[in-house]
Amino acid sequence: MILKGIEANRYFAKPDPARAGLLIAGADPMRVALKRQEVIAATIGPEGEAEMRLTRIPAADLRKDGAVLLDAIKAIGFFPGPRVAFLEDATDALAPLITAALKDWRPGDAQIVVTAGNLTPKSTLKKLFEAHPNAFCAMLYDNPPTREEIEDALKKSGLVNIGREAMADLHTLGRALDPGDFRQMLEKISLYKHEDATPLTPADVAAMAPATIEAEVDDLLAAVAEGQAGQVGLLMRRFEGQGVVPVTLCIQALRHFRSLHMAAADPAGPAMGLQKARVFGPRRDAMQRQAGAWGMHRLEAAVAELLETDLALRSTSRAPAMAVMERTLIRLAMMRR
Repeated sequence: MILKGIEANRYFAKPDPARAGLLIAGADPMRVALKRQEVIAATIGPEGEAEMRLTRIPAADLRKDGAVLLDAIKAIGFFPGPRVAFLEDATDALAPLITAALKDWRPGDAQIVVTAGNLTPKSTLKKLFEAHPNAFCAMLYDNPPTREEIEDALKKSGLVNIGREAMADLHTLGRALDPGDFRQMLEKISLYKHEDATPLTPADVAAMAPATIEAEVDDLLAAVAEGQAGQVGLLMRRFEGQGVVPVTLCIQALRHFRSLHMAAADPAGPAMGLQKARVFGPRRDAMQRQAGAWGMHRLEAAVAELLETDLALRSTSRAPAMAVMERTLIRLAMMRR
């Protein structure tokens, strides 16, 4: 049987002990690992692994000995409670052995949890679990997490008192970050707010969020967008000394000004536009002011200028690349004035 979306998330959080098995597959190993950890923990409890009620079976071990999986689901543990036989990184070649294990499964046996990579629609392993009357198949895709998934993750991390703006920032980060990075960030925030009854603020989220660009680049782009042309040269000398590639600066500048343009052009206002552009924290407030000061048309001209510079930097021109980039940024800062 197939599990999708909200139904799959609910099953991961509360698996049915009467089911024989579950296949979790997807292209992103981190997404698969997180869901596998969740469903196993929900099945055997926090002490299950310490009580030896979890048997890990690498795919290579099952290839060497075809009876390993069947032995694991039939084994009787030293401690009472549900058991799990976890088969990792399975492939279609193991489908016959898994079929035999599912066929011999009886109530009271260890539940079978299988993980795999990205399976095609014709995959025999995928078809096995989809067609089995007492097993489930959950395919994970690289879609951003839903609001329900993010809120569940917040509750599990112990984050309850969250301000409205901080919640919006967390939802934005949940869509922008990899699942593992987002989970680690929530753990950092929960430790940071331990025994702190005050609401979580956007500043707290920004302080705990993984850095997407270096602080120096933020300073440079803020100077350009605020029209501080005199600061551009000083910051560019620092980047030149650090060996930063001019094309990298151009890409970051393009991203910044495209976000400003999206904010200025949004019918619902700059705040909504920046939320769509996945800008969060105190930086969002500064960019909201910048978008209002520049206006949509001047930001269009700024983006066009940066696109031309990007093409020039990638061309065979002999002009010094850092000087070309610096001239463009100074011109943009003067345009802001």
